[in-house]
Amino acid sequence: MENQVIFAWAIIFCLAVAPVYGQYYSRTVRAGPRVEKITRLHFFFHDIRSGENATAIPIASPNTTQDTPTYGTLYAMDDPLTMESELTSTLIGNSQGLYLDLSRERTKFTAIFYADFAFTTGRFNGSSFSLFSRFSAEDATSTIREMAIVGGRGAFRMATGFALLRPTWSNTIGDAIVEFNVTLYHY
Repeated sequence: MENQVIFAWAIIFCLAVAPVYGQYYSRTVRAGPRVEKITRLHFFFHDIRSGENATAIPIASPNTTQDTPTYGTLYAMDDPLTMESELTSTLIGNSQGLYLDLSRERTKFTAIFYADFAFTTGRFNGSSFSLFSRFSAEDATSTIREMAIVGGRGAFRMATGFALLRPTWSNTIGDAIVEFNVTLYHY
């Protein structure tokens, strides 16, 4: 009988201790006033889908036969960012991410972009911002488009803002050079 009582108390003790050790530790502190910074960036983005040195490649396509062969295609990209519109100009970083081609019409390009723009030189070396937005191009090079900035790291921690894009060159294969004017609000 004594062994049964000891065993019962041991079980009760184990059951009582489990909830105490199963809780996590947290502490909420009041944040002080934050100073918001504004950073403006200007650079060129080179998206190359043709040739041996392509920077954007299709990774998934729908299994359909349509008039627009790229509709529904998912691309992975690792595009260079440069100071000037020539690909041979100073490389300042790269943009890595995905975009989904949503164009059913051959004459215009519409896509959903998610990309991380990372800087590898200069003042913002090691910092990046993230863009997640829709891109629509009615014609190749005339209209300025706006895309949303949804985050950042390094110098651009907690970034929000917008990017104004102006395609400066494109061809029928899908290669393009795009001028970026970015306004970032960050802490």
